[in-house]
Amino acid sequence: MSPAFPHPQRLPRFAALLAALLLLPFAAAPALHAQASQQSMPLDSGFGPLDPSAPSIPVAQIIKEFTAKETLFNQALNDYTWTRTVRYRVMDDDGNPTGQEYYQVVNIYYNPQGRRMERVVDSPPSTIKDVMMTESDFSDIEDRLFFVLTDEAASQYDITYLGKQRIDQIETWVFDVKPKVMEKKHRYFQGRIWVDQKQHQVVVTDGKNVPDDLRPGHEDLTLPFITWRQLVDNQYWFPVYTHGAAMLHFSAGKGYLSQNVNIDEMVQYTNYHRFRTSIRIIYNGQDITNNSHPATTAPAQPGSQPQSGSQPQPQPH
Repeated sequence: MSPAFPHPQRLPRFAALLAALLLLPFAAAPALHAQASQQSMPLDSGFGPLDPSAPSIPVAQIIKEFTAKETLFNQALNDYTWTRTVRYRVMDDDGNPTGQEYYQVVNIYYNPQGRRMERVVDSPPSTIKDVMMTESDFSDIEDRLFFVLTDEAASQYDITYLGKQRIDQIETWVFDVKPKVMEKKHRYFQGRIWVDQKQHQVVVTDGKNVPDDLRPGHEDLTLPFITWRQLVDNQYWFPVYTHGAAMLHFSAGKGYLSQNVNIDEMVQYTNYHRFRTSIRIIYNGQDITNNSHPATTAPAQPGSQPQSGSQPQPQPH
């Protein structure tokens, strides 16, 4: 954001914790310039103490396995549709809404060519006046608030093992993640991730997108955020809830004064629905996946009912 001057029933308590978070009032925040008051979101009370002891298997093996799972997760998103609800609000110094708000609901789907598309369901006029949402804000919403550390992306990051930590009923490994080098005009994630020890999948992400533009008159700063994932179709940990908040400090410049803006942001991802399968059926060396003959149709996956992030339902892990 910029200143407004010109220009299986295995996780019942974890699911309950998510449900409690999702019932919080919608709040959101525009990404601004200058400097944020914090670099990461405060962790929920459901996080236990960090145990720095070494894991029972090599750290390199853990990283290899969860980045492989992240690659599958990223591919699986292309087989799902979902709904994304965003609300950004400007808050006063006491954390109360000022009435300035950006709100949008979109359905994510794929066209016949496999290109991801968005259909706006609800988008009243924005009432935000104190700041301006920038292109990087919208790009973060669309692509980066649920950071996916695929095999390919992992080579761009330093991934450091920190220890073990319990998130409610889930035993996790904890890693710090930061970009090795930040190339010009590229955006990266910097923060911390929690990986489920049983399934080797990321369940929580906490950090921010970097770098920020701190040039006077061009400041553009994104919020620190935390993203929670939930098991969908007994298979993938998909994001269901993102929350970001910070007091953003804009420095003074020629013709304008310094400015502090308190921003709160919330994004919900709901109604995940598998609309196709990425399984390919090869017969005599030919891909017959799209053949209409009943014998070549991939069977329905068990437990593939759409799952709403606003009403999390725990499933077997």
